[in-house]
Amino acid sequence: MKNIIVGLAVLALSACSSLKSGWDFDPSANFTQYKTYAWVAQKTDASGYHLDGLMDQRVRDAVNSQLSSKGMTLVDAKDADVLVNYLTKIDKKINVDTFNTNFGYNPYYGPGWGWGGNMQTQTTVREYEVGTLIIDLVDNKTAKLIWRGSVADTIRDKNTPSERVQLINEAVGSVMTNFPPKPENK
Repeated sequence: MKNIIVGLAVLALSACSSLKSGWDFDPSANFTQYKTYAWVAQKTDASGYHLDGLMDQRVRDAVNSQLSSKGMTLVDAKDADVLVNYLTKIDKKINVDTFNTNFGYNPYYGPGWGWGGNMQTQTTVREYEVGTLIIDLVDNKTAKLIWRGSVADTIRDKNTPSERVQLINEAVGSVMTNFPPKPENK
């Protein structure tokens, strides 16, 4: 549990712009009607995991900034056109690389020709974590998911809070670029 929180706390969706973002939406939704939003109320039970308070606020601030720049206004949940929520997850991945090296002279012309050669094989196995941030927008009247965006990258530790803020802003910005869907994408 603590590893998950620590990993999410450094949801370091790296600064080298290798962010992998994607999105999907309900083509029947009329995105021009959505002008206001509210955050989904957090459940009080501790059965699930979530970001620590600082990271939670960073994600919310980044999403608020993106939605505000798109002309949407934060209001109370009862008055909102859409409800916003985000989820995080960490997946462990394994990378296996095998390298063959040889040295010496060993052309084959038949038995006894050439010099002796030597071949070595080296295999390295590396385990790493990939963090994913998923942002959902739900129509408040119909309770239907109308838009989902996600961004994923290898988790790397960042030392300062300002680096963490920058990475979260970059990650949220990359996924929210596609909201609202443009008419030609419908």
